[in-house]
Amino acid sequence: MRRFFIAGELAGEVAITGPDARHIGRVLRLGTGDEIIVVDAAGRAGRAAITAVTADTVRASVRETLAAGHEPPVSVWLAQGLPKGDKLEYIVQKAVELGAAGVIPLACDNCTVRYDAAKQGSRRERWRKIAAEAAKQCGRGAMPAVAEVATLAAALAGAGEDTAVIMLYEGAGGEPLRDILAGRAATSYLLLVGPEGGFNPAEAELCRRHGASVATLGPRILRTETAALAALAIVLYEKGDLGSGL
Repeated sequence: MRRFFIAGELAGEVAITGPDARHIGRVLRLGTGDEIIVVDAAGRAGRAAITAVTADTVRASVRETLAAGHEPPVSVWLAQGLPKGDKLEYIVQKAVELGAAGVIPLACDNCTVRYDAAKQGSRRERWRKIAAEAAKQCGRGAMPAVAEVATLAAALAGAGEDTAVIMLYEGAGGEPLRDILAGRAATSYLLLVGPEGGFNPAEAELCRRHGASVATLGPRILRTETAALAALAIVLYEKGDLGSGL
């Protein structure tokens, strides 16, 4: 059953507007009586029957509230150094499928990609659309966020005091990621992954000054997109999400 996110609260009658409404009517060709799943901003989901379809609005009647349980027990944000080409589109899609709470694109020293303000805006809209489609496809109970492009310093400053910050670093001084996770019991994690070329020593030192744990993923050097998704999967698995059998 198709899943759609709504702006308001889950109630007896709900409305879907904008691109999703046009997709329902023009692409999926759903009509009165067809059933969909709707999810509100708080993660509450319900089975609903369509009652009306217009050019830009779909109205539906909620028939049943569905049990929660599609979200991880911990919140994991992925702060990803801007990679070349369209790699971030792939990273965003797969991170949402795995269970990331959100993605922060990072402008790092080793990034070869540089966006002006207009390009940042258009790229962010593209990333957000990919995140939304991935969330619908894999049955997420909440819409993961895609933040504006940020500096490493800004991402670190925005982490809450109760957030465990972990930086992947191929330089000296790192601990195995699993060992770090075994010694940290947090409900929120910020995972920092550099672009091609990784973080430089100055950035690594900045992370350490902010209390970040420095992690390695083993003896092999992984591509940035591989490292990001592998680390995200490890964090979620170790904290009881992936492979939990729920």
